[in-house]
Amino acid sequence: MSASLDGRRIIITGGASGMGAAMVRAFPAMGARVASLDLQSAEGARIVDEAGAAAFFQVDVASEASVIAAVEAAVGVLGGLDVLIHAAGVAPFAAAAETTLDLWNHVMAVNATGAFLTNRAAYPHLRAQGGTILNFASAAGVKGHPGKAAYAAAKGAVLAWTRTIAVEWGREGVSANAVAPAIWTPMYDQTRAAMDEDQLAAHDAVKAQTIPLGGRLGDVERDFVPVLAFLASDGARFINGQVIAVDGGMLMVR
Repeated sequence: MSASLDGRRIIITGGASGMGAAMVRAFPAMGARVASLDLQSAEGARIVDEAGAAAFFQVDVASEASVIAAVEAAVGVLGGLDVLIHAAGVAPFAAAAETTLDLWNHVMAVNATGAFLTNRAAYPHLRAQGGTILNFASAAGVKGHPGKAAYAAAKGAVLAWTRTIAVEWGREGVSANAVAPAIWTPMYDQTRAAMDEDQLAAHDAVKAQTIPLGGRLGDVERDFVPVLAFLASDGARFINGQVIAVDGGMLMVR
């Protein structure tokens, strides 16, 4: 799959690590002007400099004031906006009975409220000429995930929000889709590190059975970046309201 991003003005949240960083690194070489937003300012700025992206802005996606300021600054540098890719998120490991209120609120604030705030801030700019929103969801938001109760609930909220704005904002030329990736990232390394030996063995056994293509999470550069480049291109203009799984078949309808 190949796509032209020539002239596309793209904001990527979560651009300091994982899949967000991979897109910040790759998209400028495909012709896009990219603004990266993340809470981690040092690493985010370093990646932008190395990639030749347009700009980096620090943001707390759970703060309305921070999101509005960062998005407005990014749009100003880019000279408009064609695509928002909201990849920022957290995925702590905690079973349902062990999930504290503080953990629940934090996960909801970053993952669910973050999608709401960034989407809403980008919407007026996208509506001006038509554009695209790509929100990061998860298979966990579709079918739940043992050990990640708050994360699954937050991603379920992201899915419902994305489907709703796909209808409401689609009428104004703004498409919205949810991406459900199963890709190996530093965040996934942290998830694995939180498991004991037995949990990790069970986890890997499940992945071997549920991911037909390879039996493990995909590679970010080979399996993920080309798909997102297409979804961010004008060639994906007529895709709207979908959950797009990039996961080797883990979420396929059975």
